[in-house]
Amino acid sequence: MKRKTFLKGMIGAAALAAMPLSAAAQDPIKIGEINHYKRMAAFAEPYRNGIELALEQVNENGGVMGRPLEFIFRDDQGEPGEAIKIAEELMTRDGAVMLTGSILSNVGLAISSLAAQRGYVYLASEPLADSLVWESGNDYTFRLRTSTYMQAAMLAEEAAKTDATTFATIAPNYAYGKDAVSAFKENLLRLKPEAEFVAEQWPALFKIDAGAEVQALERSKPDAIYNVTFGPDLGKFVREGTDRGLFEGRQVFGLLSGEPEYLDPLGAEAPEGWIVTGYPWYDLKEGAAGAFVSAYQERWDDYPRLGSIVGYMTVQSIAAALEKAGSTETDAIREAFKDLTLDTPMGEITYRGIDHQSTMGAYVGTLALRDDKGVMVDWVYKDGADYLPSDEEVSKLRPAD
Repeated sequence: MKRKTFLKGMIGAAALAAMPLSAAAQDPIKIGEINHYKRMAAFAEPYRNGIELALEQVNENGGVMGRPLEFIFRDDQGEPGEAIKIAEELMTRDGAVMLTGSILSNVGLAISSLAAQRGYVYLASEPLADSLVWESGNDYTFRLRTSTYMQAAMLAEEAAKTDATTFATIAPNYAYGKDAVSAFKENLLRLKPEAEFVAEQWPALFKIDAGAEVQALERSKPDAIYNVTFGPDLGKFVREGTDRGLFEGRQVFGLLSGEPEYLDPLGAEAPEGWIVTGYPWYDLKEGAAGAFVSAYQERWDDYPRLGSIVGYMTVQSIAAALEKAGSTETDAIREAFKDLTLDTPMGEITYRGIDHQSTMGAYVGTLALRDDKGVMVDWVYKDGADYLPSDEEVSKLRPAD
């Protein structure tokens, strides 16, 4: 039996050696995907579902350069140190040709720094920190998702159209919150120089004392409020603010508050009238946007979240860059991403050569209740290219590569 098994193995090896070289090209192109699948499952799973849907479509259509595209999913537990360890393994042991992933900005920045040190391409799919492509930007890191600055600028544009002149802000006390408030102020004051900021509240992330924060905002008597809280902090802020009448007669501008990830948990408590950025999947029926929603629902028997479309566009972006590069070599992939343009369910986007930020836009609309659930109404899609600083400004923000 052993001799027969040995002979069969020899015959199989000989047959494999005799196969044409083109067969070797069928080996998958591997992408290392690092994310917080356990720690942030509610956000990471829809994102992964979007990736899986796009991978199925890409591979059903012949893959990339005639090879199947494969993602290696690894969980970093939301810890920068663990993400670095995993990234090293993906690069040296698992054969990944590039890296992608991360929701938390501190993890994304850690991976980005490693990518620069090791000369490895990293597509930051979801981290929002502006420094990722500006102050801490490097030649190997690209970012897909609409940045904090871009979405804050969109809301500032809406705020400038109102009669409000005094504004109060509330944001979590860490880098993302600071960036979001700074960007809103910068853009609003440029559009409405008479605007005045009368209060700033900085609750600790996920440790908000909502009652105290609402009282402090009420004491400042602002015409309008700019809110950056999200997740459980958003729910607590909305409930306390509603109970105490903080939002009555005031316009509120909510960053990310229209995204299903944050809006859906509020249910019938969703605050009507807020102007927000988000993702109104329920109204997307036509064109590429509607086709994505339909395909996602059919595949997963569930509706897409914002993370779902980001995951889907992550695969689209990587496939397009690899096809443009015509190679899996790092330098070729890096150069292909610069000024890469592709069609997506959110329209055409471009990865700007100057700072590696994509021009993916965002939906801006007003919150309302529909069947006791919060939805965005009167929404418009705003092209991200219209809400980025000029090349001259970016050149001052971004270090030389």
